[in-house]
Amino acid sequence: MDQIDRKILDYLQRDASIRNVDLADRVGLAPSSCLRRVRNLWKQGIITRSVVLTDSEKMGRNVKAIVSVKLVDHGNDAREDWLASLAEERAVSQVYSVSGETDAIVFLTLANMGEFQELSQKLFAGNSNVFQFVTQFILEEHKFELAN
Repeated sequence: MDQIDRKILDYLQRDASIRNVDLADRVGLAPSSCLRRVRNLWKQGIITRSVVLTDSEKMGRNVKAIVSVKLVDHGNDAREDWLASLAEERAVSQVYSVSGETDAIVFLTLANMGEFQELSQKLFAGNSNVFQFVTQFILEEHKFELAN
């Protein structure tokens, strides 16, 4: 991957809907060369998917929370069962296994506190493999970027 590929990725991560001819112009390539590079980035697995981001407030999902979770059983079966329960929930946007005092960090985007109460009972308080969970609610968002 060279500097041109990195420029292509930078533009695509900001706006994946950019037309190939415009992308090619911005990175200084012929459209055919640019398209070939983009296809190659997909083929190599560097680009893994293209998504549409929405405004969570306009979607009626304006309560955001970060939940730190300590598990009882770290064995593969128990952990995988718990992770599978998270994957099924629309409100769960991100899940990370982490090092340190906590085993996992879960990001939630919720419609209201009632949804949080219901979900926290189902996924955390009501799950026998969850030893402890601590929730922090997002008060203000100062930066949100998914590009890397």
